[in-house]
Amino acid sequence: MMEGTMVQKAAEQAEYPLFIPFIMAGDPDPETTIDLALKLEEAGAHILELGIPYSDPLADGPLLQRSASRALQNEMSLRRAVELIPFMRQRGLTIPVIAFTYYNPVLQMGEKYFFDQLKENGGDGVLIPDLPYEESRDIHNMAAARGLVNITLVAPTSGGRIEKLAGEAEGFLYCVSSLGVTGTRDSFPPEAYSFIEKVKKNSSVPVAAGFGISTPAQVKSLDGVCDGVIVGSAIMKKVEENLERFKNPEEKSNALDAVKSFVSSLISS
Repeated sequence: MMEGTMVQKAAEQAEYPLFIPFIMAGDPDPETTIDLALKLEEAGAHILELGIPYSDPLADGPLLQRSASRALQNEMSLRRAVELIPFMRQRGLTIPVIAFTYYNPVLQMGEKYFFDQLKENGGDGVLIPDLPYEESRDIHNMAAARGLVNITLVAPTSGGRIEKLAGEAEGFLYCVSSLGVTGTRDSFPPEAYSFIEKVKKNSSVPVAAGFGISTPAQVKSLDGVCDGVIVGSAIMKKVEENLERFKNPEEKSNALDAVKSFVSSLISS
């Protein structure tokens, strides 16, 4: 496990439960992606997952698929998403940024070149959900050589691999709370809590639960069960609900504040 990375420090030093938001790069447009990142940090986010739009996602629900489609129409790509990070930094973003991307865009860009660019542009790590852990050693080593982290994802289907995945994770461990695709849910099945607790017992790093978390009550229900939460679909739903306001210069500030207010309600729950 790598020690002392920005991600590790942010995950371990969070003053209240770790909050990791996901936003889709390029939705509704690149400039607003930068604005959203800053608003999320203002709201209290500890780490940012910067989603890379992809035409054939593994587990994205309908809402994130629509978000990715809008981003792709804006000609967003892995390269352009990574190049947004310096602009975020120039405007004051200080929290770590994790590139959430599928493996094919990384392969097309060139693995070593991708990590060089991620490091050069101020990124802090990567999460590739469709790359099996057993096939990720080269990626892990390339990231580590540049002081970046490769975030591990563990799911209910991980079975007998849970102990190994959790024990060797770095930065934080992304714990998929339930089966299926991303999207908001009314509640979690009872077995989700026992699964998360099992993961936490075996993890050497903070455990953040994701998939379906969308309300303050859900965040509250996980208090003491895990170390934090990851919220994506619910945030991008707020973005989608305010698309017209984002397009209107006179309304954009209010739209950003609406997203910030929603995230603040989750963090303070």
